Amino acid sequence: MKQKSPMLRLWALGEGQQGGLKRAVLSAVVGVLFGMLPYFAAAQIILGLLSGNQESSFYLTWCAVALVGFLLRATLYSLALSQSHKATFAILKSIREKVLEKLPKMPLGTILDTSSGQMKQVIVDQVESMERPLAHLLPEMTANVLGPVCILIYLFVLDWRMALLSLVSIPVGMAFMMAVMAGYGKQYEGSVKTTQAMNSAIVEYIGGIEVIKAFNQGKQSYARFSDSVKANASYFYHWMKSCQMPVSLARAISPTTMITILPVGWLLYTGGSLPIETFITTIVLSLGIAGPLLAAMDFVDSLAKVGTIVGSVDAILNGAEQDHGETPAEFQGRDIQLSHVSFGYHADKEVLHDVSLTIPAGIMTAFVGPSGSGKSTIAKLIAGFWDVTSGSITLGGQDLKRVPLKQLYDQVAFVSQDNYLFDESIRENIRMGRPAATDAEVEAVSKAAGCDAFIRGLEQGYDTVVGGGGAHLSGGERQRIAIARAMLKDAPIVVLDEATAYIDPENEAVVQQAVGRLVAGKTVLVIAHRLSTITGADQIVVVNGGRIQDVGTHGELLKNCPLYQEMWRAHMGAKEGEQA
Repeated sequence: MKQKSPMLRLWALGEGQQGGLKRAVLSAVVGVLFGMLPYFAAAQIILGLLSGNQESSFYLTWCAVALVGFLLRATLYSLALSQSHKATFAILKSIREKVLEKLPKMPLGTILDTSSGQMKQVIVDQVESMERPLAHLLPEMTANVLGPVCILIYLFVLDWRMALLSLVSIPVGMAFMMAVMAGYGKQYEGSVKTTQAMNSAIVEYIGGIEVIKAFNQGKQSYARFSDSVKANASYFYHWMKSCQMPVSLARAISPTTMITILPVGWLLYTGGSLPIETFITTIVLSLGIAGPLLAAMDFVDSLAKVGTIVGSVDAILNGAEQDHGETPAEFQGRDIQLSHVSFGYHADKEVLHDVSLTIPAGIMTAFVGPSGSGKSTIAKLIAGFWDVTSGSITLGGQDLKRVPLKQLYDQVAFVSQDNYLFDESIRENIRMGRPAATDAEVEAVSKAAGCDAFIRGLEQGYDTVVGGGGAHLSGGERQRIAIARAMLKDAPIVVLDEATAYIDPENEAVVQQAVGRLVAGKTVLVIAHRLSTITGADQIVVVNGGRIQDVGTHGELLKNCPLYQEMWRAHMGAKEGEQA
Protein backbone atom coordinates (compact mmCIF):
# COMPACT_ATOMS: atom_id res chain seq x y z
CA MET A 1 0.00 0.00 0.00
CA LYS A 2 1.42 3.38 -1.04
CA GLN A 3 2.22 5.58 1.94
CA LYS A 4 0.55 8.98 2.10
CA SER A 5 2.72 12.07 1.77
CA PRO A 6 3.37 13.89 5.06
CA MET A 7 1.05 16.78 4.15
CA LEU A 8 -1.76 14.41 3.18
CA ARG A 9 -1.24 12.51 6.42
CA LEU A 10 -1.29 15.77 8.37
CA TRP A 11 -4.47 16.69 6.53
CA ALA A 12 -5.97 13.33 7.51
CA LEU A 13 -5.04 13.91 11.17
CA GLY A 14 -7.21 17.02 11.04
CA GLU A 15 -10.32 14.94 10.40
CA GLY A 16 -13.42 17.00 11.12
CA GLN A 17 -11.62 20.34 10.80
CA GLN A 18 -10.63 20.33 7.11
CA GLY A 19 -13.63 22.50 6.27
CA GLY A 20 -12.15 25.42 8.19
CA LEU A 21 -8.80 25.01 6.43
CA LYS A 22 -10.51 24.81 3.02
CA ARG A 23 -12.37 28.04 3.73
CA ALA A 24 -9.09 29.62 4.84
CA VAL A 25 -7.36 28.57 1.60
CA LEU A 26 -10.29 29.84 -0.48
CA SER A 27 -10.25 33.20 1.34
CA ALA A 28 -6.49 33.49 0.83
CA VAL A 29 -6.71 32.63 -2.88
CA VAL A 30 -9.52 35.12 -3.54
CA GLY A 31 -7.55 37.68 -1.54
CA VAL A 32 -4.53 37.15 -3.78
CA LEU A 33 -6.63 37.68 -6.89
CA PHE A 34 -7.89 40.96 -5.45
CA GLY A 35 -4.32 41.76 -4.44
CA MET A 36 -3.35 41.76 -8.14
CA LEU A 37 -5.64 44.72 -8.84
CA PRO A 38 -3.17 47.35 -7.52
CA TYR A 39 -0.56 46.09 -10.00
CA PHE A 40 -2.99 46.35 -12.91
CA ALA A 41 -4.10 49.76 -11.69
CA ALA A 42 -0.49 50.96 -11.44
CA ALA A 43 0.18 49.75 -14.99
CA GLN A 44 -2.89 51.62 -16.30
CA ILE A 45 -1.92 54.81 -14.47
CA ILE A 46 1.62 54.70 -15.92
CA LEU A 47 0.25 54.07 -19.41
CA GLY A 48 -2.17 56.95 -18.96
CA LEU A 49 0.65 59.27 -18.01
CA LEU A 50 2.77 58.16 -20.98
CA SER A 51 -0.13 58.68 -23.37
CA GLY A 52 -0.80 62.18 -22.03
CA ASN A 53 -4.20 61.39 -20.56
CA GLN A 54 -5.16 64.35 -18.35
CA GLU A 55 -8.62 63.23 -17.23
CA SER A 56 -8.60 63.18 -13.41
CA SER A 57 -11.54 60.74 -13.33
CA PHE A 58 -9.37 58.17 -15.12
CA TYR A 59 -6.68 58.31 -12.46
CA LEU A 60 -9.17 58.50 -9.59
CA THR A 61 -10.95 55.41 -10.92
CA TRP A 62 -7.78 53.36 -11.09
CA CYS A 63 -6.65 54.63 -7.69
CA ALA A 64 -10.00 53.50 -6.29
CA VAL A 65 -9.55 50.10 -7.94
CA ALA A 66 -6.10 49.81 -6.36
CA LEU A 67 -7.46 50.83 -2.93
CA VAL A 68 -10.39 48.38 -3.13
CA GLY A 69 -8.05 45.62 -4.20
CA PHE A 70 -5.69 46.37 -1.32
CA LEU A 71 -8.48 46.53 1.27
CA LEU A 72 -10.14 43.32 0.04
CA ARG A 73 -6.75 41.58 -0.02
CA ALA A 74 -6.05 42.64 3.60
CA THR A 75 -9.57 41.73 4.76
CA LEU A 76 -9.56 38.30 3.14
CA TYR A 77 -6.01 37.63 4.36
CA SER A 78 -7.08 38.44 7.93
CA LEU A 79 -10.17 36.23 7.53
CA ALA A 80 -8.06 33.39 6.13
CA LEU A 81 -5.65 33.53 9.08
CA SER A 82 -8.51 33.65 11.57
CA GLN A 83 -10.19 30.61 9.99
CA SER A 84 -6.96 28.66 9.63
CA HIS A 85 -5.85 29.31 13.22
CA LYS A 86 -9.25 28.37 14.61
CA ALA A 87 -9.18 25.10 12.66
CA THR A 88 -5.49 24.49 13.45
CA PHE A 89 -5.84 24.80 17.22
CA ALA A 90 -8.80 22.40 17.08
CA ILE A 91 -6.64 19.99 15.06
CA LEU A 92 -3.71 20.24 17.49
CA LYS A 93 -6.12 19.55 20.34
CA SER A 94 -7.51 16.56 18.42
CA ILE A 95 -4.00 15.18 17.70
CA ARG A 96 -2.97 15.47 21.35
CA GLU A 97 -6.20 13.78 22.43
CA LYS A 98 -5.59 10.95 19.95
CA VAL A 99 -2.04 10.48 21.25
CA LEU A 100 -3.16 10.54 24.89
CA GLU A 101 -6.03 8.15 24.14
CA LYS A 102 -3.57 5.84 22.41
CA LEU A 103 -1.03 5.64 25.25
CA PRO A 104 -3.20 3.60 27.67
CA LYS A 105 -3.88 1.09 24.87
CA MET A 106 -0.18 0.46 24.28
CA PRO A 107 1.84 -2.05 26.29
CA LEU A 108 3.33 -0.40 29.35
CA GLY A 109 6.79 -1.55 28.27
CA THR A 110 6.60 0.64 25.17
CA ILE A 111 5.79 3.66 27.33
CA LEU A 112 8.50 2.89 29.89
CA ASP A 113 11.10 2.54 27.13
CA THR A 114 10.42 6.13 26.10
CA SER A 115 11.76 8.86 28.36
CA SER A 116 9.44 11.57 29.63
CA GLY A 117 11.59 14.08 27.74
CA GLN A 118 10.92 12.29 24.46
CA MET A 119 7.19 12.07 25.18
CA LYS A 120 7.10 15.76 26.01
CA GLN A 121 8.99 16.51 22.78
CA VAL A 122 6.35 14.74 20.68
CA ILE A 123 3.14 15.65 22.52
CA VAL A 124 4.03 19.26 23.36
CA ASP A 125 6.84 20.58 21.16
CA GLN A 126 6.43 18.71 17.89
CA VAL A 127 2.64 18.85 17.84
CA GLU A 128 2.85 22.57 18.61
CA SER A 129 5.28 23.03 15.70
CA MET A 130 2.50 21.81 13.38
CA GLU A 131 0.79 25.16 13.97
CA ARG A 132 2.91 26.90 11.34
CA PRO A 133 2.43 24.34 8.53
CA LEU A 134 -1.31 24.11 9.18
CA ALA A 135 -2.27 27.69 10.09
CA HIS A 136 0.10 29.46 7.69
CA LEU A 137 1.53 27.08 5.12
CA LEU A 138 -1.78 25.84 3.67
CA PRO A 139 -3.52 29.21 3.18
CA GLU A 140 -0.49 31.47 2.72
CA MET A 141 1.79 29.25 0.68
CA THR A 142 -1.12 28.25 -1.56
CA ALA A 143 -1.95 31.91 -2.13
CA ASN A 144 1.69 32.98 -2.52
CA VAL A 145 2.24 30.36 -5.20
CA LEU A 146 -1.09 30.86 -6.97
CA GLY A 147 -0.65 34.66 -7.27
CA PRO A 148 2.58 34.51 -9.29
CA VAL A 149 1.14 31.66 -11.38
CA CYS A 150 -1.86 33.81 -12.30
CA ILE A 151 0.44 36.72 -13.20
CA LEU A 152 2.62 34.46 -15.34
CA ILE A 153 -0.41 33.09 -17.17
CA TYR A 154 -1.51 36.63 -17.94
CA LEU A 155 2.02 37.58 -19.07
CA PHE A 156 2.13 34.58 -21.42
CA VAL A 157 -1.13 35.81 -22.89
CA LEU A 158 0.37 39.29 -23.37
CA ASP A 159 3.78 38.21 -24.71
CA TRP A 160 5.43 34.84 -24.16
CA ARG A 161 8.91 36.36 -24.52
CA MET A 162 8.39 38.78 -21.64
CA ALA A 163 6.84 36.02 -19.57
CA LEU A 164 9.95 33.87 -19.99
CA LEU A 165 12.20 36.83 -19.18
CA SER A 166 10.36 37.33 -15.88
CA LEU A 167 11.15 33.70 -14.99
CA VAL A 168 14.91 33.65 -15.68
CA SER A 169 16.14 34.48 -12.15
CA ILE A 170 13.56 32.42 -10.27
CA PRO A 171 14.79 28.89 -11.25
CA VAL A 172 18.36 29.92 -10.36
CA GLY A 173 17.25 31.06 -6.92
CA MET A 174 15.11 27.97 -6.46
CA ALA A 175 18.05 25.75 -7.37
CA PHE A 176 20.02 27.11 -4.41
CA MET A 177 17.01 26.60 -2.13
CA MET A 178 16.54 23.02 -3.34
CA ALA A 179 20.21 22.35 -2.59
CA VAL A 180 19.49 23.28 1.02
CA MET A 181 16.33 21.18 1.15
CA ALA A 182 18.02 18.06 -0.27
CA GLY A 183 19.12 16.87 3.16
CA TYR A 184 16.75 18.95 5.24
CA GLY A 185 14.55 16.06 6.38
CA LYS A 186 17.51 14.10 7.77
CA GLN A 187 18.98 17.23 9.35
CA TYR A 188 15.70 18.07 11.06
CA GLU A 189 15.36 14.49 12.30
CA GLY A 190 18.81 14.82 13.81
CA SER A 191 17.78 18.06 15.49
CA VAL A 192 14.77 16.31 17.01
CA LYS A 193 17.02 13.60 18.46
CA THR A 194 19.47 16.08 19.98
CA THR A 195 16.58 18.09 21.43
CA GLN A 196 15.02 14.93 22.88
CA ALA A 197 18.36 14.02 24.45
CA MET A 198 18.62 17.52 25.92
CA ASN A 199 15.04 17.36 27.26
CA SER A 200 15.71 13.99 28.87
CA ALA A 201 18.91 15.31 30.47
CA ILE A 202 17.05 18.35 31.83
CA VAL A 203 14.22 16.22 33.26
CA GLU A 204 16.74 13.80 34.80
CA TYR A 205 18.84 16.61 36.27
CA ILE A 206 15.87 18.39 37.85
CA GLY A 207 14.16 15.17 38.97
CA GLY A 208 17.33 13.85 40.59
CA ILE A 209 18.52 17.08 42.17
CA GLU A 210 17.97 15.71 45.69
CA VAL A 211 20.18 12.68 45.03
CA ILE A 212 22.74 14.85 43.23
CA LYS A 213 23.10 17.11 46.26
CA ALA A 214 23.00 14.29 48.80
CA PHE A 215 25.89 12.45 47.13
CA ASN A 216 27.78 15.57 46.07
CA GLN A 217 27.46 14.71 42.38
CA GLY A 218 26.73 18.28 41.28
CA LYS A 219 29.74 18.65 39.01
CA GLN A 220 29.36 15.31 37.26
CA SER A 221 25.58 15.62 36.84
CA TYR A 222 25.78 19.22 35.70
CA ALA A 223 28.49 18.24 33.23
CA ARG A 224 26.15 15.66 31.62
CA PHE A 225 23.35 18.22 31.54
CA SER A 226 25.67 20.92 30.17
CA ASP A 227 27.12 18.59 27.53
CA SER A 228 23.65 17.76 26.19
CA VAL A 229 22.77 21.46 25.95
CA LYS A 230 26.07 22.28 24.22
CA ALA A 231 25.62 19.36 21.82
CA ASN A 232 22.16 20.63 20.92
CA ALA A 233 23.41 24.19 20.38
CA SER A 234 26.38 22.96 18.33
CA TYR A 235 24.15 20.84 16.11
CA PHE A 236 21.86 23.78 15.31
CA TYR A 237 24.79 26.16 14.80
CA HIS A 238 26.51 23.96 12.23
CA TRP A 239 23.22 23.13 10.53
CA MET A 240 22.24 26.79 10.17
CA LYS A 241 25.78 27.71 9.09
CA SER A 242 25.65 25.17 6.25
CA CYS A 243 22.35 26.71 5.06
CA GLN A 244 23.38 30.37 5.33
CA MET A 245 25.10 30.85 1.96
CA PRO A 246 22.67 29.01 -0.36
CA VAL A 247 19.64 30.57 1.35
CA SER A 248 21.16 34.04 1.04
CA LEU A 249 21.89 33.46 -2.66
CA ALA A 250 18.36 32.16 -3.24
CA ARG A 251 16.85 35.26 -1.63
CA ALA A 252 19.21 37.60 -3.44
CA ILE A 253 18.80 36.14 -6.93
CA SER A 254 15.07 35.26 -7.04
CA PRO A 255 13.75 38.88 -7.00
CA THR A 256 16.10 40.14 -9.74
CA THR A 257 13.59 39.80 -12.60
CA MET A 258 14.33 43.37 -13.76
CA ILE A 259 17.89 42.40 -14.72
CA THR A 260 16.49 40.59 -17.77
CA ILE A 261 13.14 42.33 -18.30
CA LEU A 262 14.43 45.93 -18.58
CA PRO A 263 17.34 45.55 -21.08
CA VAL A 264 15.81 42.85 -23.27
CA GLY A 265 12.36 44.43 -23.11
CA TRP A 266 13.87 47.81 -24.15
CA LEU A 267 15.58 46.21 -27.14
CA LEU A 268 12.32 44.53 -28.18
CA TYR A 269 10.44 47.81 -27.74
CA THR A 270 12.95 49.91 -29.72
CA GLY A 271 13.00 47.18 -32.35
CA GLY A 272 9.28 47.63 -32.80
CA SER A 273 8.26 44.08 -31.78
CA LEU A 274 6.96 44.96 -28.30
CA PRO A 275 4.17 47.48 -27.67
CA ILE A 276 4.86 50.01 -24.95
CA GLU A 277 1.66 48.93 -23.13
CA THR A 278 2.92 45.37 -22.91
CA PHE A 279 6.40 46.51 -21.84
CA ILE A 280 5.05 48.68 -18.99
CA THR A 281 2.50 46.08 -17.89
CA THR A 282 5.20 43.40 -17.75
CA ILE A 283 7.51 45.62 -15.68
CA VAL A 284 4.80 46.37 -13.13
CA LEU A 285 3.30 42.87 -12.93
CA SER A 286 6.70 41.19 -12.64
CA LEU A 287 7.09 42.99 -9.33
CA GLY A 288 4.21 40.86 -8.07
CA ILE A 289 6.02 37.59 -8.83
CA ALA A 290 9.15 37.65 -6.70
CA GLY A 291 7.58 38.95 -3.47
CA PRO A 292 5.04 36.16 -2.98
CA LEU A 293 7.57 33.52 -4.05
CA LEU A 294 10.05 34.80 -1.46
CA ALA A 295 7.28 34.63 1.13
CA ALA A 296 6.55 31.08 0.01
CA MET A 297 10.21 30.18 0.58
CA ASP A 298 9.74 30.97 4.27
CA PHE A 299 7.48 27.94 4.49
CA VAL A 300 9.79 25.48 2.74
CA ASP A 301 11.51 24.58 6.01
CA SER A 302 8.13 23.99 7.69
CA LEU A 303 7.13 21.75 4.80
CA ALA A 304 10.34 19.76 5.16
CA LYS A 305 9.76 19.31 8.91
CA VAL A 306 6.26 17.90 8.44
CA GLY A 307 7.55 14.44 7.49
CA THR A 308 9.52 14.04 10.73
CA ILE A 309 6.75 15.54 12.88
CA VAL A 310 4.02 13.36 11.38
CA GLY A 311 6.35 10.36 11.59
CA SER A 312 6.83 10.89 15.34
CA VAL A 313 3.08 11.19 15.90
CA ASP A 314 2.33 8.20 13.68
CA ALA A 315 4.94 6.12 15.52
CA ILE A 316 2.67 6.46 18.55
CA LEU A 317 -0.72 6.32 16.80
CA ASN A 318 0.31 3.27 14.75
CA GLY A 319 2.08 1.55 17.66
CA ALA A 320 1.06 -1.93 18.72
CA GLU A 321 -1.96 -2.07 21.00
CA GLN A 322 -3.15 -4.60 23.51
CA ASP A 323 -6.25 -5.56 21.57
CA HIS A 324 -8.39 -7.50 24.02
CA GLY A 325 -11.71 -6.89 22.29
CA GLU A 326 -14.81 -5.28 23.76
CA THR A 327 -16.96 -8.29 24.74
CA PRO A 328 -17.10 -8.53 28.56
CA ALA A 329 -15.69 -11.78 29.94
CA GLU A 330 -17.67 -14.00 32.29
CA PHE A 331 -15.33 -15.19 35.01
CA GLN A 332 -15.79 -18.54 36.69
CA GLY A 333 -14.29 -17.63 40.04
CA ARG A 334 -11.00 -15.70 40.31
CA ASP A 335 -8.35 -18.42 40.13
CA ILE A 336 -5.26 -17.34 38.18
CA GLN A 337 -3.47 -19.85 35.99
CA LEU A 338 -0.14 -19.29 34.21
CA SER A 339 0.55 -21.95 31.57
CA HIS A 340 4.00 -22.14 29.93
CA VAL A 341 4.36 -18.36 29.96
CA SER A 342 7.37 -16.80 28.26
CA PHE A 343 7.87 -13.07 27.92
CA GLY A 344 10.41 -10.45 26.87
CA TYR A 345 10.24 -6.68 27.03
CA HIS A 346 12.01 -6.74 23.69
CA ALA A 347 11.74 -9.36 20.98
CA ASP A 348 15.41 -10.26 21.19
CA LYS A 349 15.59 -10.73 24.98
CA GLU A 350 13.34 -13.06 26.96
CA VAL A 351 13.07 -12.49 30.73
CA LEU A 352 10.54 -15.20 31.65
CA HIS A 353 10.93 -18.76 30.44
CA ASP A 354 8.15 -21.38 30.42
CA VAL A 355 6.52 -20.27 33.69
CA SER A 356 3.56 -22.33 34.93
CA LEU A 357 1.76 -21.53 38.19
CA THR A 358 -1.64 -21.78 39.82
CA ILE A 359 -2.82 -19.01 42.16
CA PRO A 360 -6.10 -19.97 43.88
CA ALA A 361 -8.56 -17.13 44.54
CA GLY A 362 -8.66 -15.56 47.99
CA ILE A 363 -5.14 -16.41 49.14
CA MET A 364 -1.90 -14.51 49.53
CA THR A 365 0.84 -15.48 47.08
CA ALA A 366 4.28 -13.96 47.57
CA PHE A 367 7.00 -13.78 44.93
CA VAL A 368 10.60 -13.72 46.10
CA GLY A 369 13.93 -13.99 44.37
CA PRO A 370 17.10 -12.12 43.51
CA SER A 371 16.87 -8.68 41.95
CA GLY A 372 16.01 -8.97 38.26
CA SER A 373 14.74 -12.53 38.59
CA GLY A 374 11.36 -11.68 37.01
CA LYS A 375 9.05 -11.65 40.04
CA SER A 376 7.71 -8.15 39.36
CA THR A 377 7.30 -9.01 35.70
CA ILE A 378 5.02 -11.94 36.58
CA ALA A 379 2.85 -9.67 38.73
CA LYS A 380 2.62 -7.03 36.01
CA LEU A 381 1.66 -9.62 33.40
CA ILE A 382 -1.15 -10.76 35.68
CA ALA A 383 -2.21 -7.12 36.08
CA GLY A 384 -2.41 -6.83 32.29
CA PHE A 385 0.39 -4.29 31.84
CA TRP A 386 1.79 -6.46 29.05
CA ASP A 387 0.63 -9.43 27.01
CA VAL A 388 2.63 -12.65 27.23
CA THR A 389 4.90 -13.55 24.33
CA SER A 390 3.85 -17.18 24.43
CA GLY A 391 1.74 -19.39 26.66
CA SER A 392 -1.30 -17.99 28.46
CA ILE A 393 -2.57 -16.42 31.67
CA THR A 394 -6.19 -17.03 32.63
CA LEU A 395 -8.35 -15.35 35.25
CA GLY A 396 -11.47 -17.23 36.24
CA GLY A 397 -10.98 -19.47 33.22
CA GLN A 398 -10.75 -16.53 30.78
CA ASP A 399 -7.56 -15.86 28.80
CA LEU A 400 -6.41 -12.34 29.71
CA LYS A 401 -5.88 -11.57 26.03
CA ARG A 402 -9.64 -11.88 25.56
CA VAL A 403 -10.62 -9.80 28.60
CA PRO A 404 -11.29 -6.12 27.69
CA LEU A 405 -8.58 -3.97 29.26
CA LYS A 406 -11.04 -1.82 31.19
CA GLN A 407 -12.65 -4.89 32.69
CA LEU A 408 -9.24 -6.39 33.46
CA TYR A 409 -7.98 -3.22 35.15
CA ASP A 410 -11.17 -3.16 37.25
CA GLN A 411 -10.14 -6.55 38.64
CA VAL A 412 -6.73 -5.44 39.87
CA ALA A 413 -5.44 -2.86 42.35
CA PHE A 414 -1.69 -2.31 41.93
CA VAL A 415 0.67 -0.70 44.42
CA SER A 416 4.30 -0.55 43.35
CA GLN A 417 7.48 0.59 45.06
CA ASP A 418 7.43 3.80 42.98
CA ASN A 419 3.94 5.22 43.22
CA TYR A 420 3.02 8.41 41.45
CA LEU A 421 0.84 11.01 43.12
CA PHE A 422 -0.73 13.78 41.08
CA ASP A 423 -0.38 17.46 41.89
CA GLU A 424 -3.76 17.53 43.59
CA SER A 425 -5.10 17.20 47.11
CA ILE A 426 -4.50 14.07 49.15
CA ARG A 427 -8.24 13.49 49.13
CA GLU A 428 -8.43 13.49 45.32
CA ASN A 429 -5.31 11.32 44.98
CA ILE A 430 -6.93 8.67 47.17
CA ARG A 431 -10.30 9.08 45.47
CA MET A 432 -8.72 8.09 42.14
CA GLY A 433 -9.09 4.53 43.38
CA ARG A 434 -12.86 4.98 43.07
CA PRO A 435 -13.95 8.40 41.74
CA ALA A 436 -17.49 8.00 43.09
CA ALA A 437 -16.30 7.47 46.68
CA THR A 438 -17.54 9.89 49.32
CA ASP A 439 -15.28 11.91 51.61
CA ALA A 440 -16.25 9.60 54.47
CA GLU A 441 -15.16 6.54 52.49
CA VAL A 442 -11.87 8.21 51.61
CA GLU A 443 -11.18 9.00 55.25
CA ALA A 444 -12.26 5.54 56.42
CA VAL A 445 -9.86 3.77 54.07
CA SER A 446 -7.10 6.22 55.07
CA LYS A 447 -7.57 5.22 58.71
CA ALA A 448 -7.44 1.56 57.75
CA ALA A 449 -4.21 2.15 55.77
CA GLY A 450 -2.59 3.95 58.69
CA CYS A 451 -2.27 7.37 57.09
CA ASP A 452 -5.19 9.30 58.57
CA ALA A 453 -3.13 10.59 61.52
CA PHE A 454 -0.31 12.14 59.50
CA ILE A 455 -2.79 13.57 56.96
CA ARG A 456 -4.74 15.35 59.67
CA GLY A 457 -1.44 16.64 61.04
CA LEU A 458 -0.85 18.59 57.82
CA GLU A 459 -1.94 22.22 57.73
CA GLN A 460 -4.65 21.62 55.12
CA GLY A 461 -5.38 18.04 56.14
CA TYR A 462 -6.99 16.01 53.34
CA ASP A 463 -7.05 19.14 51.15
CA THR A 464 -3.24 19.41 51.18
CA VAL A 465 -1.85 19.54 47.62
CA VAL A 466 0.99 17.03 47.41
CA GLY A 467 2.96 18.58 44.53
CA GLY A 468 4.03 16.89 41.29
CA GLY A 469 4.78 13.24 41.98
CA GLY A 470 3.95 13.79 45.67
CA ALA A 471 7.09 15.90 46.14
CA HIS A 472 5.76 17.51 49.33
CA LEU A 473 5.49 14.16 51.12
CA SER A 474 8.05 11.64 52.33
CA GLY A 475 8.48 8.31 50.57
CA GLY A 476 6.66 6.45 53.34
CA GLU A 477 3.76 8.90 53.29
CA ARG A 478 3.39 8.57 49.54
CA GLN A 479 3.43 4.80 49.89
CA ARG A 480 0.68 4.74 52.49
CA ILE A 481 -1.52 7.04 50.41
CA ALA A 482 -1.00 4.73 47.42
CA ILE A 483 -2.02 1.75 49.56
CA ALA A 484 -5.15 3.60 50.68
CA ARG A 485 -5.95 4.41 47.05
CA ALA A 486 -5.59 0.78 46.03
CA MET A 487 -7.72 -0.40 48.93
CA LEU A 488 -10.45 2.10 48.08
CA LYS A 489 -10.66 0.56 44.62
CA ASP A 490 -11.84 -2.65 46.32
CA ALA A 491 -10.67 -4.85 43.44
CA PRO A 492 -10.78 -8.65 43.88
CA ILE A 493 -7.03 -8.91 43.12
CA VAL A 494 -4.45 -6.78 44.92
CA VAL A 495 -0.83 -6.60 43.75
CA LEU A 496 1.71 -5.20 46.21
CA ASP A 497 5.04 -4.75 44.42
CA GLU A 498 7.55 -3.89 47.17
CA ALA A 499 4.67 -1.96 48.72
CA THR A 500 6.40 -1.60 52.08
CA ALA A 501 9.73 -0.50 50.63
CA TYR A 502 9.52 3.00 52.11
CA ILE A 503 7.63 2.21 55.31
CA ASP A 504 9.79 2.77 58.39
CA PRO A 505 10.02 -0.10 60.93
CA GLU A 506 7.80 1.71 63.44
CA ASN A 507 4.89 1.91 61.03
CA GLU A 508 5.48 -1.33 59.10
CA ALA A 509 3.53 -3.48 61.59
CA VAL A 510 0.60 -1.04 61.52
CA VAL A 511 0.55 -0.97 57.73
CA GLN A 512 0.85 -4.75 57.51
CA GLN A 513 -2.16 -5.12 59.83
CA ALA A 514 -4.11 -2.57 57.82
CA VAL A 515 -3.30 -4.32 54.56
CA GLY A 516 -4.27 -7.64 56.13
CA ARG A 517 -7.70 -6.29 57.09
CA LEU A 518 -8.36 -4.62 53.78
CA VAL A 519 -7.36 -7.56 51.56
CA ALA A 520 -9.32 -10.14 53.53
CA GLY A 521 -11.08 -12.44 51.10
CA LYS A 522 -9.13 -11.10 48.12
CA THR A 523 -6.44 -12.61 45.96
CA VAL A 524 -3.21 -10.94 47.04
CA LEU A 525 0.07 -10.98 45.13
CA VAL A 526 3.06 -9.66 47.06
CA ILE A 527 6.56 -8.94 45.78
CA ALA A 528 8.96 -8.20 48.63
CA HIS A 529 12.64 -8.18 49.52
CA ARG A 530 11.88 -8.24 53.24
CA LEU A 531 11.08 -11.91 53.70
CA SER A 532 9.79 -11.32 57.23
CA THR A 533 6.78 -9.50 55.75
CA ILE A 534 5.55 -12.55 53.78
CA THR A 535 6.19 -15.47 56.16
CA GLY A 536 2.43 -15.81 56.65
CA ALA A 537 1.69 -16.05 52.92
CA ASP A 538 -0.39 -19.05 51.81
CA GLN A 539 2.18 -19.82 49.14
CA ILE A 540 5.58 -18.37 48.31
CA VAL A 541 6.93 -18.58 44.77
CA VAL A 542 10.72 -18.53 44.44
CA VAL A 543 11.75 -17.00 41.10
CA ASN A 544 15.28 -17.16 39.75
CA GLY A 545 16.58 -16.30 36.29
CA GLY A 546 13.09 -15.94 34.84
CA ARG A 547 12.00 -19.41 36.00
CA ILE A 548 10.06 -20.71 38.98
CA GLN A 549 12.50 -22.57 41.17
CA ASP A 550 10.16 -23.64 43.96
CA VAL A 551 6.70 -23.07 45.46
CA GLY A 552 5.60 -23.66 49.05
CA THR A 553 4.94 -22.12 52.43
CA HIS A 554 7.65 -20.40 54.46
CA GLY A 555 8.25 -23.55 56.51
CA GLU A 556 8.33 -25.84 53.49
CA LEU A 557 10.79 -23.65 51.62
CA LEU A 558 13.09 -23.38 54.63
CA LYS A 559 13.31 -27.17 54.55
CA ASN A 560 13.48 -27.83 50.82
CA CYS A 561 14.71 -24.76 48.87
CA PRO A 562 18.43 -23.89 49.11
CA LEU A 563 17.95 -20.48 47.44
CA TYR A 564 15.18 -19.52 49.87
CA GLN A 565 17.29 -20.71 52.80
CA GLU A 566 20.15 -18.53 51.60
CA MET A 567 17.87 -15.53 51.15
CA TRP A 568 16.36 -16.03 54.60
CA ARG A 569 19.78 -16.21 56.27
CA ALA A 570 20.85 -13.03 54.46
CA HIS A 571 17.63 -11.29 55.49
CA MET A 572 17.94 -12.29 59.15
CA GLY A 573 21.59 -11.26 59.18
CA ALA A 574 20.70 -7.85 57.79
CA LYS A 575 17.88 -7.49 60.29
CA GLU A 576 20.16 -8.32 63.22
CA GLY A 577 22.64 -5.79 61.89
CA GLU A 578 19.96 -3.10 61.82
CA GLN A 579 18.92 -3.90 65.40
CA ALA A 580 22.52 -3.81 66.55
